[in-house]
Amino acid sequence: MVNQLNIDLFKNMLDKIESKVDYADIRVSDGQNTSIIMKDGKIQEIRSGSDFGSAIRILKNGAWGSAFTTDISKMDEMVETALKLSNALQSDVELADVDPQVDNIKLKAKIRPSDVSIEDKKEIMGEANHAATIEKIVSTTVSYVDAEGQNLFLSTEGASITSEESRVGLFLNAVASKDNTIQFGHTSTGGARGFEVLQNEDIEKFGRNAADKAVRLLDANSPPSGRFPVVMDSELSGVFIHEALGHASEADLILQNDSILKDKMGTQIGSSLVTIIDDASMDAFGYYAYDAEGVKTSKNVLVKNGELVSLLSSRETAAKLGISSSANARSRVGDQPIVRMSNTYLKPGDLEFEELTEDIKDGIYLKGSRGGQVDTGKGIFQFNAAESFKIENGEITTPLRDVSLSGDILEILNKVNGLGSDFKMSIGFCGKGGQTAPVGDGGPHVRVSEAMVGGAS
Repeated sequence: MVNQLNIDLFKNMLDKIESKVDYADIRVSDGQNTSIIMKDGKIQEIRSGSDFGSAIRILKNGAWGSAFTTDISKMDEMVETALKLSNALQSDVELADVDPQVDNIKLKAKIRPSDVSIEDKKEIMGEANHAATIEKIVSTTVSYVDAEGQNLFLSTEGASITSEESRVGLFLNAVASKDNTIQFGHTSTGGARGFEVLQNEDIEKFGRNAADKAVRLLDANSPPSGRFPVVMDSELSGVFIHEALGHASEADLILQNDSILKDKMGTQIGSSLVTIIDDASMDAFGYYAYDAEGVKTSKNVLVKNGELVSLLSSRETAAKLGISSSANARSRVGDQPIVRMSNTYLKPGDLEFEELTEDIKDGIYLKGSRGGQVDTGKGIFQFNAAESFKIENGEITTPLRDVSLSGDILEILNKVNGLGSDFKMSIGFCGKGGQTAPVGDGGPHVRVSEAMVGGAS
């Protein structure tokens, strides 16, 4: 439905109301998606469908009036509803200035997910399941998702942006059991491209990784408790950066006095090794060329050599803070844009893995993530590693399980004293304000001189 005829229709709607409003924008999304769940080698669920939606935001007297429809024949009603709402309200909303863009972003996918049969998608899931079905594995769950679509953004400022997007993800959970002990292994892969991201993946290795992890954990020991030097792998360091620093740098949380980074701009919040970047323009799972307000994305350095130099913002939050929008307003068409991360990562260093561990006499190596909790206002966190190992006299030794890492966000950032030269991005979905957005996070292996380690409940 996003074609030139409809683009002209939407433009005419904005032209009709331009003199009646201070600002307005229209977003249109026309897409299709598929999700498949395989449990223990058998397909449990297949969902495939199309989604069309259009939304308008009208700003008048400092207040938003918004409306949404999934029926293109009801566009006029949508506009009238938003006008009535904006006329009935008063507030203090202002928007940071931007340069209105006119652009057409083409699809990056080499193989459109819509051109791949359900049978072919099931086949690659079956390969992953087969690879994970090894001794002591008692259950597996493989999940496949894809989304493909066209988007349109128009504004009374003159922006006119059409874009095509495609995203594919594959997730696998393996359950191992021995002597009444159960352990889990998880792995995922994908990207903001087409089905080729899975065809290029070593699916056998992908499946075995999750299974081997679960089996290793069956014989792992309980962890010691106390303060230890730790090394985090790229997955856990990415989760830490996303949860502990990324959310704290979101301008709406800062304006709500719910961020440890409030009034920290220009100050040292980490060691000189720490450079943290959010980049929606990079080739990773959280990619998008323009945000939900038509602002062009680019590499945004949040922390440079330990100093907080930027924030994540929308046009509205940027105006309140007296800064420029960072192009981090995101949402589905039917929701209000809010400040969200995209691809957030810690810039790598130049050390080999052995150099990170060689001086550690008694420490912990933490790999992967099993979730956790963060309080951005108090600046504290607690994460659970997927698996861990002791580091003894520079060597990786005893496997550990149910290991947690906790502490003060800024303290940990200041105790980063080594960065690996490796780099890896993971894929995932981030929830905030009842909305879910695809994101990427990652980094290198990271050494922290001291952190609180304990057993995860």
